[in-house]
Amino acid sequence: MDLRPIEDLPSEEERHAIDAVLRPAASAREGGSPEGPEMWAAPGPEGRRDLLLPALRAVQARAGWISRGALGEICRRLGIPPAEAFGVGTFYALLSFEPRPPVMVHVCDDIACRMAGADDLCAEFEARTVPEGGHGTNTGLAWKRSPCLGRCEGAPAILMQRAGDAAGDLSLAPASYRDVEAETSGDGRGPGDEPPVPQAGEPALRLLRRIGRVDPSSLDDYRAHGGYEALRTAVALGPEGVIREVKDSNLLGRGGAAFPTGVKWEAVARQPVRPHYFVCNADESEPGTFKDRILMERDPFALLESLTIAAFATGSEQGFVYVRGEYPLAAERLEAAIELARTRGYLGEDVCGEGFRFDVELRQGAGAYIAGEETALFNSIEGRRAEPRNKPPFPVTHGLFGKPTGINNVETLVNVLEILRIGGQAFARVGTEGSTGTRLFCLSGCVERPGLYEVEFGATLREVLDLAGGIPGGRPLRAVLLGGAAGSFVGPEDLDLPLTFEATRAAGVSLGSGVVMPFDDTVDLEWILLRIARFFRDESCGQCVPCRVGTVRQEELLSRLKAGRAIGSREQELAMLNEIAAAMRDASICGLGQTASGAILSGISRLGLFPAGAAT
Repeated sequence: MDLRPIEDLPSEEERHAIDAVLRPAASAREGGSPEGPEMWAAPGPEGRRDLLLPALRAVQARAGWISRGALGEICRRLGIPPAEAFGVGTFYALLSFEPRPPVMVHVCDDIACRMAGADDLCAEFEARTVPEGGHGTNTGLAWKRSPCLGRCEGAPAILMQRAGDAAGDLSLAPASYRDVEAETSGDGRGPGDEPPVPQAGEPALRLLRRIGRVDPSSLDDYRAHGGYEALRTAVALGPEGVIREVKDSNLLGRGGAAFPTGVKWEAVARQPVRPHYFVCNADESEPGTFKDRILMERDPFALLESLTIAAFATGSEQGFVYVRGEYPLAAERLEAAIELARTRGYLGEDVCGEGFRFDVELRQGAGAYIAGEETALFNSIEGRRAEPRNKPPFPVTHGLFGKPTGINNVETLVNVLEILRIGGQAFARVGTEGSTGTRLFCLSGCVERPGLYEVEFGATLREVLDLAGGIPGGRPLRAVLLGGAAGSFVGPEDLDLPLTFEATRAAGVSLGSGVVMPFDDTVDLEWILLRIARFFRDESCGQCVPCRVGTVRQEELLSRLKAGRAIGSREQELAMLNEIAAAMRDASICGLGQTASGAILSGISRLGLFPAGAAT
C-alpha cells in the first residue's frame, strides 16, 4: 500500500461504517472535504485516537476489507498519519488491507483442534474453496488456518467473519464444512447450543454457580440469584474496607503472574493523579484456554459487577473491557449487559444513587496474542500497535493514557464477588495457605469430558483428570500440558502433584492460565512441540531482537530435529536450544519471549522427546 497522503475517498458503505464509530465530519479539517496533505495531519476529535481500532473493525465488518479510501477517511477524521494507521491495522491477523470475499473462515489447527480432526477439516476446505489471497470459482468464501480460537472444549473450531448486510462474526465448535455452507445460505444454527459446563448445578461451585441457572441476557434474573449484593456490600464497607477484604483473602491473580490483587488495587487507589482507569483483560488467547470466555458468555453481569467494585475501591471513573476478537458471542452479550446496566443505573454518573461515577466501554481485539500482555493491551486501546512497554513505570502509576490503572483478568475479578459474599478471611480458608479460593481449569485434548471445571486449590492433577472422566478408551496417559503454550509438560509420574501456586513452583512448572491438556500414547508429542514453537514465532510482535530472532531459530532447530537433519549432534542442537531459551528469557521485553521455550524445554527434558541419533 502507498503510504503517501491518501486522496482516495471511501465508498458510501464504508463512510456509514466510519460514521457509526466516529461522529460525522463537520468540516474539512475533520475530513469532510479532503483537499491536501494537511488534511490527514490536522487534528481530529480531541483525544480520540483510541477509536482507530474500532473504526478499522467497523469498516471491515461492512466491506470485508479496509480500502485505501476508508483508511484515508479514518486518518483524516482522527488526525493520524496513514503510515501509523497502516502500521496499527496490519499488526492484527483479523484485519485485511487486501480485497477478499465477504465470508472469511478461520479454521483452528492448534493442538486441541488438530487432535479432534482439524487436518481433515482443513483438507476439505482446501478441496472445496480457496485460501485467503487465492483465486478460484468460489468467490464468496475464503479460508485460512488459525491459532487457537478458545473453543477447545468443542474442537474442532472455526471463526466466520461475515461482511455486508448480514455482517457479524460467528464462532462454531464443533464445526464442519457443512456448517459453513449452512451459515452462508442462511440455514445455519447460529452460535448453537450453549457449551456444557459439566459441573453446572453443583452446590459447591463458587465462580460457576450461576452458569446454567441464570439467563445471561436478564439483569432481573441475575439479581434474583444474588446479583449486585456484593456491590451493596462494597458500598457499605467503603473503598478502604473493600481493599482490606481483598488483601485479607490473599487473592492472587489468575492470569499467570499470580500477583496479589489487593496490593495492586491499593497501589492504584493511593495515586493522587486523576483520572484512574480500571481495565478487564479479557484477551484470553493462550492455546487451550477458554475459562474467561465461558464466564463472559454465560454470566456477563457478574463481570460488570466485579469491575464496578474494583473501580469503586480504586477510585476509577472509567473502565474498559478488552475482549478477544475471536469471541464474538462474549462481546455481544457483554455489550448488551453494559447497555442494560447503564439504563438501570448500575453504570453512569451516579451508580445506584451512591454518589460515585463509573462507566464501561467494551473494546474488541483483532487477532493478536501479544495484546494479552497488559501494557500491549493499553497500547491497543490507545490506537497504537499492541507492543509491550518497558517497565518501570508500572501500570499502577503510568497505565492507560499514562494514568494510574488497575488491570485484572475475568477470573480474578469474578473472585471478588465471592470474597465480599463470605468475607476475606473466610475466603482465605478455602484452598491452601499460599493458594486461596478455587481455580478454574480448562480441560481439553485426550479427556473423556472436556470442559471447564472449578476445584479448590490443593486438588491433585489426578483428581482433576478423574473429574473429567480420565483418558478415553482407557488408553495410557503419556503427558499433560499445564498452563498452555507458555506452560510446562508433566508426565504420568506427576499425577499426584497438588495444583497450587506453591506446589507447581516447587516442581518447576506453572499453572499459567489454567490449561490442563492430557495426551495419550497415540499423540505425536514432537509435533506438539513444533506447533508451540510455530505459535510463538507467529505471535511475536517483533519489537525486541531476542524474541523476534529467538522464536524463529527455535522453530528451525526443532524442525531439523524432527526431520532428522540436525546440524552436528543432537547434543549440540539442544545446547543451542538452551542458549536461545536463555537469551529470550533474560532479554525479552515481555512474557511472550521470556516463556516461549518453557514448554519446549520441559517436553524434551521430562518426556525424552527428539531422541539421539538425529545427526546426519
